Amino acid sequence: MQKRFVLTALVVLLAGAFVAMAGQEGSWTGIISDSHCGYKAGHTAACVKKCVGEHDAKYVLVNPGDKKVFTLEPQDKAAPLANENVKVTGTIEGDTIQVKTIEKVAEKK
Repeated sequence: MQKRFVLTALVVLLAGAFVAMAGQEGSWTGIISDSHCGYKAGHTAACVKKCVGEHDAKYVLVNPGDKKVFTLEPQDKAAPLANENVKVTGTIEGDTIQVKTIEKVAEKK
């Protein structure tokens, strides 16, 4: 009986670990930038695209308030919105967001 309890507890703990590793769904707002520059005032879309193309940078979502940076995957969804204020919906795992949707939003004043 005790063996069965231990086995059941182990299965529950492992299942919880897999759920925690699966990531958290949500939405985040910020500016599409690149991993080479991060967030810079006066950054342009051309600069973001140049860094991605010439410096092997990745498109990222930057929160200008706390400067938190999230890599976006897949990259092709972010490319058309370089240097735009956006809302990203998806699943976050560590510092990477698996993007479901990206939409342009009005800049906060």
